[in-house]
Amino acid sequence: MIVCEDLWKIYRIGDVEVQALRSINLTIDRGEFVAVMGTSGSGKSTLMNLLGCLDKPSRGRYRLDGLDVSTANPDLLADLRNRQIGFVFQNFNLIPRTSALENAQLPLFYRGVSIKEQRRQAAAALQRVGLAGREQHYPAQLSGGQQQRVAIARALVGAPSILFADEPTGNLDTASSREIMDILEHLNREDGITIILVTHEPDIAAYASRELVMKDGQIVQDVRREPHLSAVT
Repeated sequence: MIVCEDLWKIYRIGDVEVQALRSINLTIDRGEFVAVMGTSGSGKSTLMNLLGCLDKPSRGRYRLDGLDVSTANPDLLADLRNRQIGFVFQNFNLIPRTSALENAQLPLFYRGVSIKEQRRQAAAALQRVGLAGREQHYPAQLSGGQQQRVAIARALVGAPSILFADEPTGNLDTASSREIMDILEHLNREDGITIILVTHEPDIAAYASRELVMKDGQIVQDVRREPHLSAVT
């Protein structure tokens, strides 16, 4: 599904060249649950942005389902994000003045789906994450864990094959973190969604069956293992 060959990302700040990613070679198969770990500045979020088609590499090749994303134009990248990829971030990025249902249906609005179908699919997504009955609640009426569930539901309405989660438990307490990770684990195990999780917390990374460790823009460790389900204690 995901194939990276000698992938680089270089930023220029004045006369200074910053190599955020250096010679990344990586293959991720459909249905994997991969945790990406590393300290701040290691390149893990930059890698997620490239794999999630939010940015393009400076050089090298990135293929997603056989399509060379590294040469794709902005319209094609936007279409890929809309139809194949879901995102969940540390900050829930919900619209405060709209309900959980309206937040969840937002991606379908941009697809031109009818209002009736938007509401049906958004309600089904909220039910999948355990928020049935809270469709009309506003973000301020929901706990942090519940707001993150709305964000996951919003990512699911587009039926993505890949879900990128960037520090999804960073603003949550232990109990809420466990609930969110249990949802992601279920989506991977039962629905076959590829999960790529960025985290700096070993207990969160333990949910994944594969762990990549990054340092100075490179992958320095790639370990496959049996996931430790319900790892957060």
